[in-house]
Amino acid sequence: MLSHLGETTVPIALEPENRARLGAVSTATLTTVLYKRGLRNTYMQNVGRINPSAPNMVGEAFTLRYIPAREDIDHLGVYEDWEHPQRKAVESMPAGQVLVIDSRGDARSASAGDILITRLMKRGAAGVVTDGGFRDSGELASLDFPVYHQKPSAPTSPIHHHAVDLNRPIGCGGVAVYPGDLLVGDTEGVVVIPAEIANEVAAEAHAQTRYEDFVLEKVNEGRSIFGIYPAREEARAEFEQWLEARRADP
Repeated sequence: MLSHLGETTVPIALEPENRARLGAVSTATLTTVLYKRGLRNTYMQNVGRINPSAPNMVGEAFTLRYIPAREDIDHLGVYEDWEHPQRKAVESMPAGQVLVIDSRGDARSASAGDILITRLMKRGAAGVVTDGGFRDSGELASLDFPVYHQKPSAPTSPIHHHAVDLNRPIGCGGVAVYPGDLLVGDTEGVVVIPAEIANEVAAEAHAQTRYEDFVLEKVNEGRSIFGIYPAREEARAEFEQWLEARRADP
């Protein structure tokens, strides 16, 4: 991960325990934790997972940016250039990261298709996200790999998209994404966590999820939400006893 402080970048390591925690908490919980820190615009709009049975997604952002295509320079021959940003992203992105594509919310032509996305999966990517569309969506729906987009799009990319650069700040689904930010996706959608607070957000979201598990159990038993959601002091004490009982279970 990279922390973005002005024009400088400071490496920050996401602790393995916190990476696992992010994969086990919901995007709903994460948006609440981020909101408590003053961050309101963290959930990508009109971006959903193609393959509902795929695992949740956690990984640092590796960004690709598209601008509108221009007919005299955007044609199928551009893919013969091994430096083409789309192709270069697929073959150079580090394992464990998420390819995040700024398609300007334009799904009139595909941001990528099943061959490129399968290659990303085989290279160890953590997932792929666009606010545009992917082609071959039927094939993508069968992959055990998290793939997020706006809607299916059959036309080839250069009809409407011109790939310009890699690993620069972008917008995707109406959210700012900086290279190295943490992308977390579940069945609801995708949340962007600024790199410099990812460890503390993961720890707090894990703790909040445990408390909400306790609340849901009590609600299923017929308990009122008053006094436990949000928690009063008595509920916090009861929760600690609940946690301790589960730690003692073999």
